[in-house]
Amino acid sequence: MPEPITTRFRLRSPWPPCHGDAVTDATRPLEEGCVFCAIAAGEAEASVVFEDDTVVAFMDLHPVVPGHLLVVPRIHAVGLEDLDLETGRHVWSAAQQMARALRRSELRCEGINLLVCDGEAAFQTVFHFHLHVIPRYPGDGWDIVPAPLQRDRTQLDHDAQLIREAITASS
Repeated sequence: MPEPITTRFRLRSPWPPCHGDAVTDATRPLEEGCVFCAIAAGEAEASVVFEDDTVVAFMDLHPVVPGHLLVVPRIHAVGLEDLDLETGRHVWSAAQQMARALRRSELRCEGINLLVCDGEAAFQTVFHFHLHVIPRYPGDGWDIVPAPLQRDRTQLDHDAQLIREAITASS
C-alpha cells in the first residue's frame, strides 16, 4: 500500500454537491462541480489513505464514528447502475483492503459496516458513487435499526419473479 497522503479537507469546500445526470456519460471521466471528482483529480483537499489508478479512499468529512472512510472511483458514476463492472469490483476490493487496515490499525475497531446510498431515496447526498467503510466500536452510538417486515411467501415469490424478469430483460 502506498504511504498515506496527509492533506486535510477544508472546512468549507468551494465544490457544490454533485448532482450529475441520472446515467453517467462513460466517456466523460470527471463531472464539473463534483467534489468527489475534484478530490480524485487532486483539485480539492482530502485526507487520503489510499489511491491507485481506479479509486481514491479518504476520510469522510462528516464521519459517523472515528475512522469512517469513503472509497470513490476516479471516473464519475452517479450510482451503482452507472458503474462498469470492473470499476465496481475494484471499489469493493479497495473497501475490503480498507476494512482490513482499519481492523489492524490502532483505531482498534471491532466490526465494519460497508454502506452504499444509491439514490436520493436511499439517503445519497453526493451524487458520485461512493462506498462508506465504517469501523464499529461497542457503544459507538451509531445505530442501524430497521423496522423489519415479515412478508407472506406468496408476495416474496411474486417479488422474486419480477426481479428475475428484469435480470432476463437486461441480459
